[in-house]
Amino acid sequence: MEIRGSAVLVTGASRGLGAALSRALARERARVVLVARGAADLEKVVADIRGQAGEAHVLAADIGAKDDIYRIAGAAAALVGPLDLVVHNASTLGPKPLKPLLDTECEELVRVLDVNLVGPFRLTKAVAGGMAVRGRGLVVNVTSDASVSAYPTWGAYSVSKAALDHLGRVWAEELAESGVRFLTVDPGEMDTAMHADAMPEADRTTLADPAAVADRIVDIVRHAEQIPSGARLEAASWRGSRALGQAS
Repeated sequence: MEIRGSAVLVTGASRGLGAALSRALARERARVVLVARGAADLEKVVADIRGQAGEAHVLAADIGAKDDIYRIAGAAAALVGPLDLVVHNASTLGPKPLKPLLDTECEELVRVLDVNLVGPFRLTKAVAGGMAVRGRGLVVNVTSDASVSAYPTWGAYSVSKAALDHLGRVWAEELAESGVRFLTVDPGEMDTAMHADAMPEADRTTLADPAAVADRIVDIVRHAEQIPSGARLEAASWRGSRALGQAS
């Protein structure tokens, strides 16, 4: 995919991987709309990007709120034009400290699903039709190893990410002839506030730098047209064109 000049939307962009991805895409001269609930944190990231001569825009909204979805899609298009790339990065762990499923309230599970699964579904519905009309577009779902491995107390988050993985595969099949592509990327364990919330005892020196992971994901985006639509990739094992045969 040609990143330079592309219109991009990144959710969960106020910190961690989302902020790092926004910076990395802007360095490639994409026109980036950053979405998160907190306007003040978004403003800091956007100011940093603009300070490096990049184009970035703040859009404070909640991906888990149904009424925000069309506002997000419409405002993004007004700011940067029809979207070429959407990165579904926004996520919530659910209640903290993490709970076993028996102790998880139904409303807590619903909130996790709203942010991690239903929100990406709604936003993809809002933009994929326009992408299909233009015959191009890329949707990247940020997932987790918790989508394929069962970890005690991670139930709500795990279920949401497993469903997001499969949602991407179904989108890819249904829009296979449209020119719209779908990829799912597992970023691995990173030194982020979310990881610290989930595992405060973890040794931070063993965790990946979100900026380094973002650079790998940007390279995946760059090679997206050579990767089967619907593929699930691990950022840690990505080696550019040498990794293309490993996509599954």
